[in-house]
Amino acid sequence: MSSRPIGRILRPLVALLLTGYVLWRASPSAVLRAGANADLAWIGAAVALVVVDRMLMAYRWIVLLCPIDPDSRPPLASVLRIFFVSTFAGTFLPASIGGDIVRAYGLAQLQVASGQAVASVLMDRLLGVVSILIVGAAGLYFATTGDVASTRAITASLVVGAVLSIAAASIVFSERAAALAQALAVRMPVAAIRNIGAELTRATRAYGDHHRELANVLAGSIAVQVLRIVQAWCLGRALGIEAPLAVYFGLIPLILLVMLLPVSINGIGTSQMGFVWFFGRAGVPEAEAFALSVLFVALGVVGNLPGGLLYAFGPRPPKQP
Repeated sequence: MSSRPIGRILRPLVALLLTGYVLWRASPSAVLRAGANADLAWIGAAVALVVVDRMLMAYRWIVLLCPIDPDSRPPLASVLRIFFVSTFAGTFLPASIGGDIVRAYGLAQLQVASGQAVASVLMDRLLGVVSILIVGAAGLYFATTGDVASTRAITASLVVGAVLSIAAASIVFSERAAALAQALAVRMPVAAIRNIGAELTRATRAYGDHHRELANVLAGSIAVQVLRIVQAWCLGRALGIEAPLAVYFGLIPLILLVMLLPVSINGIGTSQMGFVWFFGRAGVPEAEAFALSVLFVALGVVGNLPGGLLYAFGPRPPKQP
């Protein structure tokens, strides 16, 4: 059996097992009681914030198309359709990489070089992770409730993420790192992988001349993370969780990093595990933390619904010759 069918079986299984185990630990009846008393006004505020963060996410990807020659860039309407459809597709695909693959493929279908298409998505993902680390580090500085700021696992998560992000960013800004990446790509055993690696390295290096655009996208990415934190806080208020906003700033970025792990579907299971474990450090009962995780994932699905409507009823992109 190939790895692809195995992945299709394992990821839903991981999502089911993790969710079931955490739910069992939290007590299903207690979780239901917590969710039944949710304040709809706070949930509505969170939904309104999702609209804003999706607009910012679309904007930052459009900015990241800057290395593509203006005369050969796809129409804005087509780019927006690809973005929103990819967010909807990501609801049913492996966390973090499913929607990214759909986005890169859709852009390549509009006669954008495959290396440029993939590089735009990778830079979007990289700057997104960097923004999570920045907001998480700032949040931990102010989060003093419970043992949140003193938990070694939390600090280690930020350190590991920072090291990986610096290594990836060095390819953009360092000639030596880019040359090393190029040399590694050349040594790949499969010709197709060698070609893709070389083309992707060249496309990624092109961002080294667009410092202003990268700073713009990073600022937008930080704003997106702040919006997500406030969304989680609104959902927590809906459930009656009394943890202050500073705790959410310290914990939600770390949970978002956990949700990026491509081991389940749409972060189901990993999100429940992350919310219950991290918020437990702040003294939040498991039932309320689990209910918060479910609302947070559901909120993301709501934000992805416009892509589904575009896919089902929107205009189809023109076929390329």
